[in-house]
Amino acid sequence: MITFAHKGNFNKTSKFLKNAKNLKLDQILKRYGEEGVTALSNATPRNTGKTADSWNYEIKKSNGSIHIYWTNTNSSQGIPIVILIQYGHGTRNGGYVQGRDFINPAIQPIFDKIADDIWAEVRSL
Repeated sequence: MITFAHKGNFNKTSKFLKNAKNLKLDQILKRYGEEGVTALSNATPRNTGKTADSWNYEIKKSNGSIHIYWTNTNSSQGIPIVILIQYGHGTRNGGYVQGRDFINPAIQPIFDKIADDIWAEVRSL
């Protein structure tokens, strides 16, 4: 037989959860959205500069969650150029252009800052 007994109440837990609903995560993400755009733009290999200048971000909220997305609108014949740069691509004459991982090193410090700031926000509740 398993039994469960407790003393006290859940007032602190209830207060924490109530306050957690009011976290200002969108403000944090907005700040780092801009910083991410700058980091990605600066890290993007430049030929014409069009791909580097085509970074943006979106913040979407739904069903109690919040997400940040970085996007790049530069494409050719429907193919995102940033994907070709990141992962590589074949050429018309049968050659191959090696991909260059520039996105992950550029955006990882932004992810780390987001995590630190959100954790600080949670701890302040």
